[in-house]
Amino acid sequence: MDTERKALRDQGRGPRIASIMINSVDAVRLSAFWSELLDMPVSAEHEGFIWLRPAEPGVPQLAFQQVLEPTEGRRRLHLDLHDADAAALRRKAEALGATFVEGHDIADFHWDVMQDPEGNEFCIAQE
Repeated sequence: MDTERKALRDQGRGPRIASIMINSVDAVRLSAFWSELLDMPVSAEHEGFIWLRPAEPGVPQLAFQQVLEPTEGRRRLHLDLHDADAAALRRKAEALGATFVEGHDIADFHWDVMQDPEGNEFCIAQE
C-alpha cells in the first residue's frame, strides 16, 4: 500500500463497502419486505434503486436494484465500494486481476461495474 493511501486509511478515508446491492425484479416489494423485517426505513430512492437506512452510521446499507429479469445463478448480490479516489481504486483492482464491465451514470453520480478474477461483480464509485 503506498504511503498516501495508507495515510487515508489511517484517517478512516480509504475504500469502504457502502452498499450490499440485491438485484430484484420487484425492487419496491423486496425492499418493503426487508425494511419491515429489519425495521430499517427506506433512506433513498432513485430511478430503480432503493436504499434502506443503515443499522448504524458507517455500516453498509442494504440496497435494491431493479432488473428486468431474475439474475441467474449465484450473482444476485454485489458489493458497492466507495473511495475518495475511485479511479485509483479501479486501477488497483485491475492490477490485482479485476476487469472492467461497464460504466453507469445517474445524474452526476458515476460508478464502474467490475468483475473480480472469478467473475463476481462489484461496483466502484467516488465517495
